[in-house]
Amino acid sequence: MKPKIFVIEDDPTIRAELLTLLQGNAYDAAAATDFTSAAIVQTVKTFQPHLILLDIKLPQTTGFALCSQLRAFSNVPIVFVTSCTSDLDELNSILLGGDAFITKPYHTAILLAKIASLLKRACPTEAQASLTWRGAALHLDSSRIEYAGQYADLTKTELKLLCHLFRHAGTICARAELIESLWDQQVYIDDNALSVNVNRIREKLTAIGLTDFIRTKHRQGYTL
Repeated sequence: MKPKIFVIEDDPTIRAELLTLLQGNAYDAAAATDFTSAAIVQTVKTFQPHLILLDIKLPQTTGFALCSQLRAFSNVPIVFVTSCTSDLDELNSILLGGDAFITKPYHTAILLAKIASLLKRACPTEAQASLTWRGAALHLDSSRIEYAGQYADLTKTELKLLCHLFRHAGTICARAELIESLWDQQVYIDDNALSVNVNRIREKLTAIGLTDFIRTKHRQGYTL
C-alpha cells in the first residue's frame, strides 16, 4: 500500500505542484479544497493519511490552529511547508506538535527526503511493531508500554523518546542525540524539555511497576 499524504495548501499552483511531485514519487496524495477547520478535520479522519503537509497562512483558519486540532486525535507526522520564515513561527510549529518546518521556496529533494525520514519513523514495519527490553514491551502501533500485564499510554513525544532508548538499549544515549531524535529540528525549545519528558515517562513507568527503568548517566545522557 502506498503511503498516503494529505496536502493543506490554498495556493492552487503550489498545491498542484505538490500533488504532482508526491504522486510521481509513489505516494497516494490528496489535497484540501475546503479550508474550513471542520472540513479539513473530517477529511483527515476519513482519508487517514500517514503524513500531512500543512501551510500556515490559510484563508479560513491557520496552520497553527489546525495543527492543534489535529493533535487532539492524531499523531500523524505534520510538516509545515510555509512562506513564514521567522524563528517564532518555527518555534510555534514545534510547540504545537509539528514534526518539521520547511520554508518556501523549498528544494524538492530536501522535502522528499524529510517526508521519507518521517514516514520511516512513524510507520514501522510489522517486525518493528513492538520492542522489548527487561520484560517491558513498547507497542509502537498503539503508543503504549506494557509490563507484567499493566499498560501505560504514551504521548507522541514520550513514544519517540522511549523508541529511541529501546533501539539503543544497553548503551548510553547522549542528550543531544535524544533531542535531535525527538524534535528533528535545528532549533528546539530548551534542554530542560528533555528532562521534563523523561520525568513524565518515569512516573508512568513507576505506576506499572517499572522502577529505575531509565537510568541517568551524569553529564552523558540516559540508558535503559
